Amino acid sequence: MEASFSLYDFEKSRDRIDEILQGADASYTEKKSIPSRDDLTFTNGFNVWCTALFVDIRKSKELNKSHTNPVLAKIYKTYISELVAIIKSHTKIREICIEGDCVWGIFDTPQKSDIDAVFSIGAKVSSLIDVLNIKYKKRGYSELTVGIGMSYGKSLLVKSGYKGSGINEVVWLGSLVSEAAELCGFGNKSYSDKEMMVSEVFYGNLNDHNKELLEYKAERGCYNGYVINTAMDEWVQKNG
Repeated sequence: MEASFSLYDFEKSRDRIDEILQGADASYTEKKSIPSRDDLTFTNGFNVWCTALFVDIRKSKELNKSHTNPVLAKIYKTYISELVAIIKSHTKIREICIEGDCVWGIFDTPQKSDIDAVFSIGAKVSSLIDVLNIKYKKRGYSELTVGIGMSYGKSLLVKSGYKGSGINEVVWLGSLVSEAAELCGFGNKSYSDKEMMVSEVFYGNLNDHNKELLEYKAERGCYNGYVINTAMDEWVQKNG
């Protein structure tokens, strides 16, 4: 978020701190579905059941060393723009964040079918990387390897920022986001790690067909697999 200069007022700072710290614990209520952002204030929050999906590039430092800045810009622009397009195609997407070459999303998933739909998003992401790599290879660019992590559970949703300044963001706290990020970090990390990693709770909410596409990985404490979108893969097979 763009910011501009303002003087720091120590007295007002202490008042803001006290206002937040004196807030009642009851202001942090549990929700089975993600509430409207308009319901958030600087003194409340919601424990929300939802799903997180993370995608991150493996060995990005090597990628940055291998290309000129204009080429890097083309790679990252195509990668990020199409990841966002795919993540946005889930009807219950609620948040998309871009942090360097990591793109992650939060989905409202009150029904099991919503979780299966997030799994399908992960499959499309996998096929997108295959598509991008075909196009990169034809131009002599480095191909991408990514990890994909998915987790289902509770996250604390709060409004954080500088009250009265207009500078604020919705922040997702708790184990859900950190678990999905960790699972993403496992994806394609070693020879035996597959691209897609999902938590045991996420796996337990999938339908039988989707469960069959994954296998348990004891050393990571999760399920993993290589899962693609069949329609997108038709193009990959014809053009690879």
